[in-house]
Amino acid sequence: MDISLGKQSLIYQIVIYICGFLLFCEWLRPLEMISETQNVKVFFIYAGFCFFISFLQINWMISVPLKLLGLMFIIDGLYVAEQIFSGQWFAVVYNQVMYNIQVIQGQQWWEMTPLFRSLLFLILLWLMSYLLYYWFIIAKRMLFFVTLTFVYVTIVDTFTIYDGQWAIIRTFILGMISLGLSHFFKEMDREKVSLRGVKKAHLWVAPLIGVIIFSTLAGYAAPKLEPQWPDPVPYLTSGDRGAGSGPGGRIQKVGYGENDSRLGGSFVQDDTVVFQALAANKQYWRIESKDTYTGKGWEDTLDKPVKNVSPDNIEFQTYTDQVETEEQVALLNFTDDAEFNKLVYPYGIQELERFPDPFTIALHENTGEMDTLLEGNPDQVQRYITQYDAPSFEYNQLREADGEDPEEIKERYLQLPDSLPDRVRELASEIVSEEDNRYDRAKAVESYFSANGFKYSTTNVPVPKENQDYVDQFLFESKIGYCDNFSTSMVVLLRAEGIPARWVKGFTGGERQNETATIKGQTLNIYEVTSGNAHSWVEVYFPEIGWVPFEPTQGFTNNTDFHMDVEETDNEEVTPASADEPEQDETLGRPEQMREQQTEASAGQSDVNINQKSITLWISLAAALLLAAILYITRFRWMSAILIRRFKKMDREDTYDRAFHYLLRVLAHKKGIKRYPNQTLRDYARQVDAHFQSNDMRKLTNHYERALYRNENGIEHWRKVTELWENLIKRALS
Repeated sequence: MDISLGKQSLIYQIVIYICGFLLFCEWLRPLEMISETQNVKVFFIYAGFCFFISFLQINWMISVPLKLLGLMFIIDGLYVAEQIFSGQWFAVVYNQVMYNIQVIQGQQWWEMTPLFRSLLFLILLWLMSYLLYYWFIIAKRMLFFVTLTFVYVTIVDTFTIYDGQWAIIRTFILGMISLGLSHFFKEMDREKVSLRGVKKAHLWVAPLIGVIIFSTLAGYAAPKLEPQWPDPVPYLTSGDRGAGSGPGGRIQKVGYGENDSRLGGSFVQDDTVVFQALAANKQYWRIESKDTYTGKGWEDTLDKPVKNVSPDNIEFQTYTDQVETEEQVALLNFTDDAEFNKLVYPYGIQELERFPDPFTIALHENTGEMDTLLEGNPDQVQRYITQYDAPSFEYNQLREADGEDPEEIKERYLQLPDSLPDRVRELASEIVSEEDNRYDRAKAVESYFSANGFKYSTTNVPVPKENQDYVDQFLFESKIGYCDNFSTSMVVLLRAEGIPARWVKGFTGGERQNETATIKGQTLNIYEVTSGNAHSWVEVYFPEIGWVPFEPTQGFTNNTDFHMDVEETDNEEVTPASADEPEQDETLGRPEQMREQQTEASAGQSDVNINQKSITLWISLAAALLLAAILYITRFRWMSAILIRRFKKMDREDTYDRAFHYLLRVLAHKKGIKRYPNQTLRDYARQVDAHFQSNDMRKLTNHYERALYRNENGIEHWRKVTELWENLIKRALS
């Protein structure tokens, strides 16, 4: 019988320990994706080696040198070029260790070398091999490590790019095997049943295997809710300057970039300040336009010709002399985070002042892109003042501008790919069918998005498939996106109706600060512009007027100035619309300013909802962590309250035994009174009574020994000493 029980124990230990090692491997798998850890397979091998040595339970005088030798071979193979165990080899390792100790003392953790980080990680694997042996084989606390693995995998899956779907399934299967076998062998030991044959063992284990398979398949196939919260990965990765996957990536970092060949996908917000603008009012800060739509994004095919111009006289205008203007001045002050060498300028720019010398500008005449050329310095120009003639477009003039477009304008800005789906063209015709002039047609397209269920969002924005058009997907399928989706769609819809339009990039006005400044006698507001203010919008061409900005994106206001000239008649005098009064949009039948405010309110509500969800998520997580901490700290109190009620009502034969051992745990954890392996129960009882200055523990122990060694009825003894046990529990918790 003893031999059979010994084999049972060995089989149990082997299976359980293998499950423990495989569970620990789930902790190592994500490292290569979520960190800079390389050669993860080497760490798997060393972990397996340490686990094997720990399982053999050989003398520490042998196991420690073996594990240390394996550690040295790995360090040598990965980092040290000298002959292993030579004087130079030990000198390299010693110098590395001493340097990193100094780094740690200086709290410059990021300066630690790869060799030292790997050394610490290998030592951690060494310690974990023993710790898991203790948890699984000696303490038999599989549930704790299984739960911990679940928590780790789910957190890594949620907050990093690691996909933990199969890791969760593997952890579930291994956890079921570990917990099932643990319970199975406990029952075998309790009933003194041995495994007398392989066939009988299969019959015992078969129900466990069946339950595991059924539970796994049922959990995998069961219907599951869609994600209820925004993905937190973009928010966390926004702290990394290298966040984002580049052009066409699914998660990109917001900000000005030059490659727009593949649009789509979500991006992470970034509130890094790019520049501070001192200006009379909020406005667009232009950088460039692009002309060729490919079905996936934008290409710049009009970047030539390029000519160098002097900052004193910048010969670039987007409108003609027929447009009314007002002379204004602005100062732009860039931060070190402005990672582009482009001139950021307002509409109507004329000249720059207070620029560094020598300084020239390479002007791309068609797109308006201006490269700043500062001799000997590749960085962005830090500060300049710009004089500009701010345009103000007159409504009636725009409505009457229906002349013939120049051939070069039609050739350049009516381009559409042959692959554009017909339903996009059909939608464009439907939108403008009731309008009789270019301005009202452009306004109809601009307002189409706000009236047809389109939503502004920077998350969960799809990327077009290989054979899918970017605009078609947005207009007919997703109806969710950000400025690139809205502006590109408006340009394509206008071009489909023969209206020249182009895609423009730059920055919005930014956030107004609670202070002003005076430059050249003008009192200017101060605006803070961040990477999050990077934006794209639309310019529409009007014959004899030029390019006029439009804003189709939900939640954004067109900062361009529009006005209406009202003439006096013989019968009545009409006061011209002032800047403080809303201007009537004749197409929509309500004030233009009111319409924009309602658009802002709609998108603002969407932003509020997103923010509220994010806040609720973090509050829920914080509350869950706080609750978990409280439950863990007070675990003996609430567990004792439950067990006191439960043990009072139980009449099982082993109730006394379970209650007595629980008391020993409480005394050890709450009062520090531990029972050592060579200490008798009576000696331990005297120690407890000396602490409490009573003899209750000796009485309880006396009854326990009688029930244990004399085979007296444990239930009867338990009924006699229930109150005594309860009093000791309460004293231990006090």
